[in-house]
Amino acid sequence: MTEVANLNVDLEKVDGKYFIDPSECDQVEKKDNQLQFKKTTESREGRSTQVYNKKTYARLVAGCLALNDQYDKVLMISSSKHKDKWIFPKGGIEFDEIEDFRQTARRETWEEAGVTGKIIRSLPVVEDHRFLKKKKVDKHFKGIDLTVDGDHIPRSEFYFYEMLVTELSQEWPEMHRRQRKWCTYEEAKHELIRAERPELLSALNESRIAKDVREVRLDEHSSKILDARPEEDDY
Repeated sequence: MTEVANLNVDLEKVDGKYFIDPSECDQVEKKDNQLQFKKTTESREGRSTQVYNKKTYARLVAGCLALNDQYDKVLMISSSKHKDKWIFPKGGIEFDEIEDFRQTARRETWEEAGVTGKIIRSLPVVEDHRFLKKKKVDKHFKGIDLTVDGDHIPRSEFYFYEMLVTELSQEWPEMHRRQRKWCTYEEAKHELIRAERPELLSALNESRIAKDVREVRLDEHSSKILDARPEEDDY
């Protein structure tokens, strides 16, 4: 991992946390090179090197909406904390990745979903408005008010990217902790509403996934989705 002193960015450390101005760091104009990505056998753990927005205090997170080549399905993963809820692969941006947030998005998508591919474009930034409670603000940000410029502190700030999947590996770092499945737009929308993740639904709505799809089929005894075409979901 790159040392903080060697980074050519404005990085501040306060109360053990790193703060940046995202608008001055992420070099989205740089050409993405998927061949530079190296697969790992283990996930990065902990938040000691993750970064926060110095203006909003939100934790900075990046991830991918991994699409198939027909753009009619997106890959979802089960939450590590709530196994019956489905989300998109994502994770905290670390201080050695702040010059290009796509590094985080690609790493997290590999670690959590076992997917590699070509990043096509960035999606609009979305915030997690499950606001930090005062108790957590006092614990994590000593001396900081619950509001910043009159606005509540968002829990996270998401930088999502569309990825065209080129490889779906059979083994990956978190294969024993998570499940994965392909979902149509309506299926993914259903899962995100059920998981109460409107910020992830906003990212889905901004993506190019086909929106004109058939109705979701649900199990009559639960709210679980029945895959209409299981034979086509090749893992």
